[in-house]
Amino acid sequence: MSSTRLDRIAATIGADAVRATGDGRLVVTPTSTEAMAGVLGLAHDERWQVAIEGGGSWRVDAPPADLTLSTRGLDDRLGIEHTDETVTAPAGVSLDLLRHTLRDEHGWVALDPPGRTDRTIGSILATATAGPLRAGFGPVRDQVLALTIATGDGRVVRLARDEGSTTVTPAMRLHLGGFGGFGVITDATLRVRPLAEADLTWVALGSRDRLSAAARGLGEHRIAAAAAELISPALASEPDWLLAVRLMGSRDEVLAEGQRLSRVAHLHWHELPPERRVLLWNGSSRGISSVPVTFRLGVLPEGIDEAIDAVVSLLGEGMLSAGALAGSIRWSGHTTAEQLRAVRSHFAAREVPLTLERASWALRRTVGHFGAYREGIGGPIDRLRERHDPRHIFVTGITGEAAS
Repeated sequence: MSSTRLDRIAATIGADAVRATGDGRLVVTPTSTEAMAGVLGLAHDERWQVAIEGGGSWRVDAPPADLTLSTRGLDDRLGIEHTDETVTAPAGVSLDLLRHTLRDEHGWVALDPPGRTDRTIGSILATATAGPLRAGFGPVRDQVLALTIATGDGRVVRLARDEGSTTVTPAMRLHLGGFGGFGVITDATLRVRPLAEADLTWVALGSRDRLSAAARGLGEHRIAAAAAELISPALASEPDWLLAVRLMGSRDEVLAEGQRLSRVAHLHWHELPPERRVLLWNGSSRGISSVPVTFRLGVLPEGIDEAIDAVVSLLGEGMLSAGALAGSIRWSGHTTAEQLRAVRSHFAAREVPLTLERASWALRRTVGHFGAYREGIGGPIDRLRERHDPRHIFVTGITGEAAS
């Protein structure tokens, strides 16, 4: 049967774009949006089960499926089109490549997701995995201006913000953090910002309670931080908790804000040299990939202390970070389905969504990426999927067995 599928797919998009792996998987790597839609249309007609993957650096393992549809073929650097204010990139382009391309033109995008820098743009958007820069520049959706989607029945849909709007449309929001359950992102248009003249990071070590109190002071005095993150010892590779504040802007603005920082938060601050600054922000992101489970909690800044206490009580500290100004907690470590359900139940009672960002397929299938509701989306998930994947060909642990 797999050879028949291989032949039919090869006839649709070319033999070079499909291969059988040593572990028995059939991997399809389309090189265009049209080819992606063609394969999905064929899978829809034949009722084949399809797993989606990006570069493979974020996922833990692959779910069982009739074929694995990879966005790696959508990685042509020549496909990156940019102006001073926007960039359109194929979904298979890595964040690292996009950064280097824009840096040559003195621009950048405010995306700093957990994981390695070779994560693809499609993976970052599909999982909506924002990093510490969320504090200064907003969540992933705030960086997105338009998307191209290949749906589960083989259609190509172009989605863009309404003219003059400062927010994404509901249809765009569905795919940003939809974990591939509603279609495959094939390209995206993102907001480009000019490179900052100055980019400094100040850090302080101490007990969590003391650093949390200082972080609250930053918010009360409206410190203009690009990032302000409370980081556990295991994630920071330090003997104690760490509070890191990143300041970006003109040299005068950054220096003035640094002086305000020392007056507002009475801690033993020190400025990191450039190489250590890069090691802190990139190293803490990469460290998450060394453990099998990562989830985020959509908690507000004022609820961070209580939420951290609950997570530590239920799971232990693990590799934990919290947005001191923007809210949200990310925890990474080793856990079980039963423990995850207990954490989700605890926070659901407090109307705090838990999104499972990364885990083995067995865990994703059992627990699901979303619980009773997901961040930013109302309405039953199954009803939404019917519109975009009517035959449910996408193999995705959106809701899991616990929510079905």
